[in-house]
Amino acid sequence: MTSRTVTLLDVARTAGVSKSTVSDALQGSGRVAEATRDRVRAVAEELGYRPNSAARRLRRASTGAVGLHLPATATRLDYYMNLAFGAVERAQEDGLDMVLLAPSGAAGGRIASRVDGLLVIDPEPGDSAVPGLLDAGVPVVTGERYLGPATGPSGAVVCDNAASLTALLDHVTERGARRPALLAPSGSSAWATALRATAGSWGRTHGVTVTLRTVPFAATPAEAEAATRALLAADPAVDAVICAPDGSAPGVLRAAAALGRKVGALSASGPSGPSSASDVSGTSEASGGSDGHSGHSGSGGSRRNGESGQSKGGRSEGGRSEGGRSEGGGPGTPRGTGATVGPVGAGLLVASCVDGTATRSAEPPVTAVDLHPAAYGRACAELLCDILAGRAAPDTVRWHSWSLETRASTGSRG
Repeated sequence: MTSRTVTLLDVARTAGVSKSTVSDALQGSGRVAEATRDRVRAVAEELGYRPNSAARRLRRASTGAVGLHLPATATRLDYYMNLAFGAVERAQEDGLDMVLLAPSGAAGGRIASRVDGLLVIDPEPGDSAVPGLLDAGVPVVTGERYLGPATGPSGAVVCDNAASLTALLDHVTERGARRPALLAPSGSSAWATALRATAGSWGRTHGVTVTLRTVPFAATPAEAEAATRALLAADPAVDAVICAPDGSAPGVLRAAAALGRKVGALSASGPSGPSSASDVSGTSEASGGSDGHSGHSGSGGSRRNGESGQSKGGRSEGGRSEGGRSEGGGPGTPRGTGATVGPVGAGLLVASCVDGTATRSAEPPVTAVDLHPAAYGRACAELLCDILAGRAAPDTVRWHSWSLETRASTGSRG
């Protein structure tokens, strides 16, 4: 490896250990077995690894700051702003300032000279800035798992969004929906991947067609309205629309109104009174391990049947629809119901995968999954602070809770 600079990742891959283990072994810190420490040092010498000047400065003194990298769409999304405020508040409790990084990112060495650690939220494999951030030579905590090919982070805080979408689909079918649809986010982030996969697996399990339309990761209300109009025009039998992107629900409501669909009641096949099912919420649990995976795979799931959904970030193949073509379950009704699909122009249930101002203030208010973004930001910053202070081991994964808020858009009392 003489044609380019040898990185910590090169040493880690050759030695067969994590990047954080290499860092601890070379710095003489952390809980690394002596045999592993010797092997890492030998590999580093063989490859010609030389720590850069920024890394040497970081070993001598703290900068007193941590960096925060958000997706490029974050500035116009309520969810990420609340998350950022929560992260800033928690970092300050440990005496750390928060530096907001430009969406385009910067070279890892330059960042490492200014911060003690990094928070990278919803890392997208297609984001060219992420690999450099993960290899910046400082501890990195991601909000959601990183599914790209670069080195893994030092830790992660994840939500079980597969389980939360399962709870939404269960809820709308309990309220009478027989042909649900999902406006799913594009891209290859853990969140987008989990939602698309879950739509397919849920449909196959329940014998129900889940019509899936892909919209931008941060679809605007106008984009959601256009997608919903096209969806309902192509398949008027759809009686429930779940929109994934933050803030897009008002567009679905506008489309329903324009097409004469009554939101919140299914006149032909579903009840319109308050739901008899109680709200569902996720559970929060912390765990860590050297392989970077949680020892509890089901936290945050629906507990109606004593079971939880798959963890967010699963790469199983899910149902997908392109241009109105659906996969995931056979046409028909949920097993054991005997109900029929409502006529064109009947009621429509609407729900969202992300709660926020747009869903709470809509008319009618929209049923949504509350991801508790401020608390999520705090949890990410807390894990980074714990790793920096030696209170948590590298590769720790912690689970963050969610809750299902049922409102009038699904015929439920808010």
